[in-house]
Amino acid sequence: MTSASPTLLSPDVSQPPARSAAADLAQETFALCRRLFLQLLRRPSTLVAGVLQPLIWLVLFGALFANAPAGLLPDGLSYGRFLGAGVIVFTAFSAALNAGLPVMFDREFGFLNRLLVAPLRSRSSIVLASVLYITALSLVQSLAIMATAAALGYGWPGGSGLVLVLVTLLLLVFAVTGLSLGLAFALPGHIELIAVIFVANLPLLFASTALAPLSFMPPWLGWLAAVNPLTFAIEPIRAAYAGQFSLSAVVLQAPYGDVTASGCLGVLAVLAVGLFLLIRPLLDRKLS
Repeated sequence: MTSASPTLLSPDVSQPPARSAAADLAQETFALCRRLFLQLLRRPSTLVAGVLQPLIWLVLFGALFANAPAGLLPDGLSYGRFLGAGVIVFTAFSAALNAGLPVMFDREFGFLNRLLVAPLRSRSSIVLASVLYITALSLVQSLAIMATAAALGYGWPGGSGLVLVLVTLLLLVFAVTGLSLGLAFALPGHIELIAVIFVANLPLLFASTALAPLSFMPPWLGWLAAVNPLTFAIEPIRAAYAGQFSLSAVVLQAPYGDVTASGCLGVLAVLAVGLFLLIRPLLDRKLS
């Protein structure tokens, strides 16, 4: 009687164990995200410019309207404290709006094509890496502006208020990042994407409550500001800075009715989910 073959009695240790799809996705996303951060370290001008521009707005506009007439702002706020929430949101919004530029440059330089022919477990890692990178960059820039505003005497939200600020910024960043990534795959080149960014950036800022309250605006501009996504992000943060942290508190007295903090967060959440669902067919087609 012959003995059984050793290969049948012991497992084959020459083959690595099969990894789960989630582990492979996490590894691929980490590698692609690490690449983006290495690019940032080698060329930190993006991070520096993203902090300097809103910082200049905060300092110059805060000084320009320091002697604003009494009664111009609600609850007797100083203009610097009123402006702080708008500049924080504008910082996160600008960073998220530029989320499509790295993907666009990868398209033009051919790196994206190399990724598409690489043996990736899931090409969703390309999108996830961009979202994580832009989210981290936006939060770093926003926290730098918040620290500067606190140093200038414009206040700092408490513990629960800080949570509200971060949640609001995350929802806004997710929504705008989805839009920017969709544009990066839909537009023919980076010139067109940069043009869209320049055209959308300042008009959305001025047509919001970042620089002035709704009561200071003409009716037509007040309506635009009342439906602007930036306004839905600014007002909860402004309430958090004022120490009025309550999801049921009215933070926006819009022409169509009062909106609570939870209502603003709900609008941002619906916007984020809606934009990602809208661009999903485009991403599936471009990444297939």
